[in-house]
Amino acid sequence: MTNYLIGAVLLIIVSYGGIEAWPLIAGPALFIDVPAQHASFPDGIVTIQGRTSRVAELTINGALALYDQKGDFSSTLTFPRGGSILTFVATDRFGRRVTATRSIVVP
Repeated sequence: MTNYLIGAVLLIIVSYGGIEAWPLIAGPALFIDVPAQHASFPDGIVTIQGRTSRVAELTINGALALYDQKGDFSSTLTFPRGGSILTFVATDRFGRRVTATRSIVVP
């Protein structure tokens, strides 16, 4: 009987440790909601929206971007006529990176 109790307690401890360690194992996450890939912006003003999790630093085209406690971010950028590529890089505190790109067009 005590062996089962000890086994159950150890299973609970290991499960809890796995749940708490998951953010360290998973690394950063980055989701871009706006703009869509190959979107067209006739006026050249691009609104960027998305969310991150488990991130220490977020950059958009090499410039630091601000995000709130929930990981949501929003920014407005102006682009010249022609095609442009937006590069998003999310880095966690261990240096692991996730990169996303979006191509946009200003006719």
